[in-house]
Amino acid sequence: MTRQQAVVRKKRIYAAAVQAMASDDHITVSDAGDGALLFRPDDPKAGLIFYPGGKVGYAAYAPLMRACAQRGILCVLLKMPWNLAVLDVNAADGITERYPEIDVWYLGGHSLGGAMAANYAAGHSDEFDGLILLAAYSTKDLSGSDLTVLSVYGSEDQVLNAEKYAANRNNLPADTPEVMIEGGCHAGFGTYGPQSGDGTPSISSQEQIDRTAEEIWNMVQSRG
Repeated sequence: MTRQQAVVRKKRIYAAAVQAMASDDHITVSDAGDGALLFRPDDPKAGLIFYPGGKVGYAAYAPLMRACAQRGILCVLLKMPWNLAVLDVNAADGITERYPEIDVWYLGGHSLGGAMAANYAAGHSDEFDGLILLAAYSTKDLSGSDLTVLSVYGSEDQVLNAEKYAANRNNLPADTPEVMIEGGCHAGFGTYGPQSGDGTPSISSQEQIDRTAEEIWNMVQSRG
């Protein structure tokens, strides 16, 4: 890739994030405190607190949060110190109390962020209805919890450690659905561009994001 191509790619990535963070007639995007972003739909049916992936600027997940908000989910996109969720695992503390109108809450995250969301869920399972893991696994035992868990990954993901994913599968409830997005890759859950070592996707990031948001919404609906 030439320098000019890299500059054009960065501009497109930035533009996608900026567009996703703009309020409109149906979704209000605002500061949720501590640098987090709130995506509020007109009539939210559930809430989602999202942990971004490691070394990824949290704005890269704005398109995913917007896609979820478009389906009726109030989303809180956390901002992590140095873009590492491991440095603030408890970032979700107190957030659900700020929105008492929301009765159903989920935790979610991508890659390292998903692992840290799972760690937090292990100690707060009574406060949440479910957990969403995007190209991630839980090192904490959640198999006996009442959490509804959804695991999503791309067929072309070459970053997710398949052996560790399989080894930790028993930490999730036995009925956890695993959704493989055909043509998706590791980086496709956000709009931060190609990731070193990842596979080559056959679908766009926006296609992967839309498919993921639909799976999340189906999960929410299944719980009523």
